[in-house]
Amino acid sequence: MKNLKILSINLFALMLVSSCAEIKEEKSLDLEVVETSRSGHKLTKLDSLSKEEATSKITLNPKKTFQTFTGFGGSFTESSAYLLNQLGTENRKKIIDAYFADSGARYSLTRTHMNSSDFSLSQYSYAPVEGDTLLNNFSIEEDKDDIIPMIKDAMSTSSEGFNIIASPWTAPPWMKTNNDWVGGKLKPEYYDTWALFFSKYADAYKSEGIDIWGFTVENEPHGNGNNWESMHYTPEEMTEFVREHLGPQLEKDGKGDLKILGYDQNREGIKEWVDVMYKNEANAKYYDGTAIHWYESTFKVFEEALQYAHQKAPDKYLIQTEACVDAEVPKWQNDDWYWQKEATDWGWDWAPEDQKHLHPKYRPVYRYARDIIGCMNNWVDGWVDWNMVLNRQGGPNWFENWCVAPVIVDPDQDEVYFTPLYYTMAHFSKYIRPGAKRIDFESTDKDLQVSAATNPDGSHVVIVFNPSEEEKIFDLNLNGAKETISISPQAIQSITITN
Repeated sequence: MKNLKILSINLFALMLVSSCAEIKEEKSLDLEVVETSRSGHKLTKLDSLSKEEATSKITLNPKKTFQTFTGFGGSFTESSAYLLNQLGTENRKKIIDAYFADSGARYSLTRTHMNSSDFSLSQYSYAPVEGDTLLNNFSIEEDKDDIIPMIKDAMSTSSEGFNIIASPWTAPPWMKTNNDWVGGKLKPEYYDTWALFFSKYADAYKSEGIDIWGFTVENEPHGNGNNWESMHYTPEEMTEFVREHLGPQLEKDGKGDLKILGYDQNREGIKEWVDVMYKNEANAKYYDGTAIHWYESTFKVFEEALQYAHQKAPDKYLIQTEACVDAEVPKWQNDDWYWQKEATDWGWDWAPEDQKHLHPKYRPVYRYARDIIGCMNNWVDGWVDWNMVLNRQGGPNWFENWCVAPVIVDPDQDEVYFTPLYYTMAHFSKYIRPGAKRIDFESTDKDLQVSAATNPDGSHVVIVFNPSEEEKIFDLNLNGAKETISISPQAIQSITITN
């Protein structure tokens, strides 16, 4: 009896030890942390977690999900593609790999321009022959030297592929009320011809082995101050064009699966557009979603506008299709500048007085990180940067509208500079994959900006941005398991949890 009692005690002790081991095992998370920081980390893998006591916590709730992500990426412009052609073979490959290879940023959603844009070497159209209403002379020959080879190189590099959104800045001048590249409207008698233009463009690119995923109807339909290529629509005019012409044309041509995104300009003006676009079933039928830009402000996300657009059409796309630090000449080989409060945008000099407060000087890395996180947390499902590559002047650009890109090159010296903006973009595009779902979370540190998603493979990704000038230590909690993590001052982290 005594032996039996001892045996029972030993068994109980063994079970207790085993149970404790299981509990201990359950409390750990299998995760990888990568960080980019002002102090010099560049997608650097952090091998050790913090052993200090946390001052806050982030708790994930993967059972509560929100939008499904379409992707993150940048744009194929003639300027970027031309610059790649000026570089040596090694550096050209280095940049394409950096954006599209598994070892790089793994861009999954991209954009390009139909006809010329400000980031073209000159003004051109695929349909230059006046009165050619059947577009018998339609040709994408202009794209074959630069844009198409860049896209093909990216396609051959990307293991999972990527989607392409195509956007026109303007119809050819002969179709417009002012017969000019800049401003004016599409003449009603050319609505059918312009709709056919989209269909022919998709066919022409397909013949080159490139599938277009979707279109925005018009880049910046409010115009852009009569500067470079543009064409104006009201919400009613664009919706009439989509409802009566573009949608039916693509449907008739067997291209009904091509996505049509309306609007495609700054967020604050989105309400009047989605009110018309989704007013009734007839208006909404051919719209697959809404496209937006960020140029209304250097720091505001316009959460209410994004929430309104989502609520108006909860089952349709809401995609940020263009963003950049504009009206700036990029700084060469100076990482710290991108963390400094020195960058401006067009509004610093040119915004009306009642809008000046929306355009203070602002740190470029902060602008990207906080905007993408803010968009993610307010139903945006895709986020596309503007030029992938620019030169040290911020061009080439026929209008001399200089801007910053994540990768800057000096073709004369065959040199490449990956700015901190490249690494900031990669924190999202590399780790949050198409088909990922945003998940719920709670963060107790109001200084940290956070978003989280679950990838199709079941891994969870947490993005944490620390804009403060002090190290932050937080507990990351998931289903009862916990790890203590430290994030550097002025840093962004991508945390991937695989268990």
